[in-house]
Amino acid sequence: MKIRKAEIKDLSDILRIYAYARSFMKENGNPDQWGNVYPSLEMVREDIEKGICYVCAEEKHIAGVFVFFKGEDPTYRIIREGKWHRNIPYGVLHRVASDGSTKGISKLCFNFAKEHCDYLRIDTHKDNIPMQNTLAKNGFRKCGIIDTYDDTNDGSPRIAYDWEA
Repeated sequence: MKIRKAEIKDLSDILRIYAYARSFMKENGNPDQWGNVYPSLEMVREDIEKGICYVCAEEKHIAGVFVFFKGEDPTYRIIREGKWHRNIPYGVLHRVASDGSTKGISKLCFNFAKEHCDYLRIDTHKDNIPMQNTLAKNGFRKCGIIDTYDDTNDGSPRIAYDWEA
């Protein structure tokens, strides 16, 4: 499985994967994290245009998608009920999703980010137990709680994690 930057031609596959992920989350006790429309078509298109959206593909089949970038994420400025382990430049992972056809997509995404950055941050919903377990298995540490206030999120809290080489 190869990881490459997403292209506009991948849009329908990416939207298919996010639809599957929303359904999976609902079936596994997490109906609120992404609701019915997150991430939006506009957000995905913007991620692709910014060059921060990546896909996991084998031949022509795209099995996973994620956002990765280096730099500050405004939602990580304030953390409560804990603290970040480091206050250094970091990489950010968001919107990690799989279509369920291939095991280990999350680990593949995490390893890609770890190869490109020595300190990472990520967050997930309190009801997203599968992702919490995956983060723990991949060496991420709980740090505290952040709030997702921005133009696409409702301000709901998320559990914040970091990873350090």
